[in-house]
Amino acid sequence: MKDKCGREIDYLRISLTDACNLRCIYCMPEKDVKFNNVEGALTNRELEKIINIFGELGTKKLRFTGGEPLLRKDLHCLIDVAKKSGIEKIAITTNGILLEEKLEQLVKAGLSEANISLDTLHEEKFSDITRGGDLHKVLKAIDKSLELGVKVKINVVIIDGINDNEFIDLCKLSINKKLDVRFIELMPIGEGIKFKGKTEEQLLGLLKKKYELEESHNEGINGPAKYVKIKGAKGKVGFISAISEHFCDSCNRIRITPDGFLKQCLHFKSGLDLKKLIAQTEDKELLEEKIKETIFNKPVGHKFNEEKKSEDSRFMFQIGG
Repeated sequence: MKDKCGREIDYLRISLTDACNLRCIYCMPEKDVKFNNVEGALTNRELEKIINIFGELGTKKLRFTGGEPLLRKDLHCLIDVAKKSGIEKIAITTNGILLEEKLEQLVKAGLSEANISLDTLHEEKFSDITRGGDLHKVLKAIDKSLELGVKVKINVVIIDGINDNEFIDLCKLSINKKLDVRFIELMPIGEGIKFKGKTEEQLLGLLKKKYELEESHNEGINGPAKYVKIKGAKGKVGFISAISEHFCDSCNRIRITPDGFLKQCLHFKSGLDLKKLIAQTEDKELLEEKIKETIFNKPVGHKFNEEKKSEDSRFMFQIGG
């Protein structure tokens, strides 16, 4: 599927729930968080219909996100649906706390890739950032994923005064393990506006001072990360810089929120209420046409740099990671 800018939109992200078992400081408030993870969430029937339609429309990669997608007990069933629909790559983005115990079932269903959040290698700081998370569970999940042949990408958000002094140590993970460490620029969404991050230019400068680097290109439909490789390393170091080095001209993704809204761009409110439309009609051709029309009209680019915040005032966990 192509949009009006000629971009091939072949990467779908489905947020299965806005609920999470952690309360990361840059993602959500510590208290009084209301989740809509049961009432209003997409049902299995709705999700299966959506996944099959996107598979037929040529989607090559599907990522299940949240909140925390592993809180959805039927995740392996949805992965199986995606696999049978013909989608080539099936991935999850997770905080990793529940991953180790569920991994074999997910891999058997067709999981090929896991993005695991890890903002620090220090146990106490990990607990502080996540407000109670267990670092050891995440590290064990990473090792087991590698053991089972799952492609592992570590997602890191660097925050001034909190974990910026660990940048090099986190990069080192890519030296001896066949995984990618990606540094995601802090987004001005929800709690993120309370903190200051680091730009790709700043971080890459630090890495160049420490190591000799080799250029490393992205692979096909994997997304917007720009990669380098520490000479001799097994894995790569990547940067996803939606603000300072925006990639709107090559954006290949579209996302569905936990309540079933097909969202064209993180910045804007525009899109299509898929859950409402599915409730109104069983006409598959009509659903396909509405989806294609929504994708065709995907905005040219976001306006975070101009407006300094999102037009959509929801938190990131409510939209979908």
